[in-house]
Formats: sequence, C-alpha cells, structure tokens
Amino acid sequence: MFRSVVTRIFATSSKLSRRNLSCTASCSSPLSTKDIFKREQQYGAHNYHPLPVALCKGEGVYVWDVEGTRYIDFLSAYSAVNQGHCHPKIIDAMKKQVDNLTLTSRAFYNDVLGEYEEYVTKLFGYDKVLPMNTGVEGGETALKLARKWAYKVKGVPKNQAKVVFAADNFWGRTLAACSSSTDPDCFEDYGPYMPGFEIVPYNNLEALEMAIQDPNTCAFMVEPIQGEAGVIIPDPGYVTGVRNLCDKHNVLFIADEVQTGLGRTGRRLCVDHEGVRPDIVVLGKALSGGLYPISAVLCDDEIMLTIKPGEHGSTFGGNPLACKIAIAALEVLEEEKLAENATKMGEILRSEISLLNPEVVVDIRGKGLFTGITIKEMKGIDAWEVCVRLRDNGLLAKPTHGDKIRFTPPLVINEEQVFEAVDILKNTINSL
Repeated sequence: MFRSVVTRIFATSSKLSRRNLSCTASCSSPLSTKDIFKREQQYGAHNYHPLPVALCKGEGVYVWDVEGTRYIDFLSAYSAVNQGHCHPKIIDAMKKQVDNLTLTSRAFYNDVLGEYEEYVTKLFGYDKVLPMNTGVEGGETALKLARKWAYKVKGVPKNQAKVVFAADNFWGRTLAACSSSTDPDCFEDYGPYMPGFEIVPYNNLEALEMAIQDPNTCAFMVEPIQGEAGVIIPDPGYVTGVRNLCDKHNVLFIADEVQTGLGRTGRRLCVDHEGVRPDIVVLGKALSGGLYPISAVLCDDEIMLTIKPGEHGSTFGGNPLACKIAIAALEVLEEEKLAENATKMGEILRSEISLLNPEVVVDIRGKGLFTGITIKEMKGIDAWEVCVRLRDNGLLAKPTHGDKIRFTPPLVINEEQVFEAVDILKNTINSL
C-alpha cells in the first residue's frame, strides 16, 4: 500500500511543480518527499496512515511541503489550529515565556498558573479549572471527577458508578476511551474493557433516559457534534434534552468540546447554540493554538473539590509555558472574533459545495466551519482517492470512517480563501 501511494504521488510531480509558489513561508529540506516517507515508514510505528504529503511550513490557512508547493489546510490538525498556523501573537507569548520559566511541576507555585486559571474560568463561567495536556487526558480527568462526585456527593455505592456514552463517540485512544468506543479499529484486541460503561445511540433521548434511570449513573459524556464520526449533527434540541434529563435524574452532563469548542461551530462552545451549561466541559486542541499540548476541565466547586491533593495530577499540566500559550490562544479567538467568522465563512462554504455533483457528494452537513460530506463510492473512487486528488490540486483534507470527509479550515480563513478552496473542490469533483 505504501509503495503504491508513493508511486501515485510522484506520478503527479510535474503537476505539483507547476504550482510551486515563491513565498517567505516556503521552506526547503535536505530530504525529498520520498525520503521522508521512507524514513517514517522504517523507524516509526505504523499506527497512522497519513495522506502522502510532507509538510515543513505553515502560515495562516496555508501549509507548504518540502518541494515548496502550497496547500490550503482544510483539516487544521483536527481543529487544533483554529487560530491559523503560527499565529504571531501566540508565537510571541511562547517565545517570551520560554526564556523565563517553562516547567516547575505542581510541587511548587508559579507566577503564571493562577493568571491562566482566573482568565479561563471567568471566560467560560465556571468556578474551577483543572489543567491537563492532551484532549484524552481531559476526558479521563472528567470521568474521574464524575466518579468521585458520585461517591462523595450523590451517594452511589462504592465501585458501582456508571458512565453513559453515545455510540460512535471518539475522545482518544487510552484504554478508557477504547472501552467506550463502538469502532472496532479503536477497541478490537484491547480488552478487557473498563467496567461501568454503557453505550446508547447518539441523538436518542429516549434511549438516554432509559440508561440514566439507573440510580448508580454518575455521568453522560457526549460530543455536541460528533467529529470523528463524520461531523454528525444531532436534531435541534438534543443538547437541551440531554441537560434536562441529566437534571431530572441527578446525572452529570459532560460536554466533550475538545474538537467542537473554541469557535469551531460559530460559538465559543458548541453547547452555546442552545444556551446550555454542562456540569463539566472538556477543552483541548485549539486551546493551544497548535503550539503545545494543552487541555482543561472546567466545572464548579461541588464537583471539582471532591478531588483532594495527591488524588489526581500531571507533571506538565498547568506549566507556565502552557498557561501563557493558552491565554494568548484564547485572546486571539476573542479579539479576532473567530467564532463569528466561522459562522459567516461556514455558510458561504456549505452554500457553494451544495452545488457539487450530487452523483459524487451525496450528503453535506455542518455548523460554523465544521463541515462533513459523504462520498458515493464509485469504481476506483472513494473518499481517500478524492482526498488524494484534492491534494494534487492544492487542498489538504482527510477521510474519516470510510466514505466521509471532514472540512475544518482554520477559523482565520477569509472569503477570498474560501472561494479559492471552493474552486479546488469543484474542479476536483467535476474531474471524477
């Protein structure tokens, strides 16, 4: 498979070279694209199947490969780069802090953590924040908080707490995340699985209520829009219904906003579309502006203060460097009104791609700059092949779950760049 992919990319090298652009953001590498592929194949674990392109530079909505070819990034590192590649304000905050202090661990106080904690809790309206590093760590932290609350506050018998998840969820690759997954690629051959987990259909309030009637239920963890599943949007009122059912049965509502949050759907949080306040919010990805692994869990004192010193932590969580980066990343989202821009540009994007050939693109869905399409499989053409051809024409996207493609450009994209991307999409789909 690897050899065929490499052969295919070099079959189009003459086409790519015609699109090489001279730009201050271009770069060069001592290795060719082929050499880079070969080195990763030889020395790296084979747990990813990347689109065949070797990138070395990024600026705003654009990235460049080692041959100097420019592409529009329509993935944004799975929404970790909402602020655009190498945003100067975030880069500047990182450079200033890296010269002063990077890591103390939580064994000591530092002069930055409290500044970040005050900023983020006031911005989102919660009593406390627990800083972590990756999105999946944020999810694990939320589950630990929910179980601790169940035993200390709700009165669930010891070791009996149950957490409910939606089918087709994705929040990471730890054993707990695998245990809550319905995707065989995620959970197969990783058992035995975490006890106390139950899975119900997404966007089904009746099934949810049946599950959480169990008095030992402590939480329901859900993505307001399912990203990895292909940008699956629930019915209007679903999130409100989740909130109401959780209130009715004294169950915590955990919103996994790692991918949907921070402006991606046209609001600061995706749950803001329905004016809903979850008990626990998990943030990650764009909290860092793409510079550094940063995640956070927000909740109120009744939940957060059930965990005592020594019961949970992270060596790197809340380090000074991460805190300064996160403040700058959040300030960029607010100052540049990126959520509002996501709404405007997302409407233009979906309006234009709704004109794509319906014999190829059979479904389009989205909110803000979170858009998914479904590709009708034809002889020799599937979502992967469509993405390879998009790459040939200057746009980078990635399939998810076989026939689906997710479009998540940086939120700094402007109208001219949207239409540049639309032209590539139209030309590519029409060429099929």
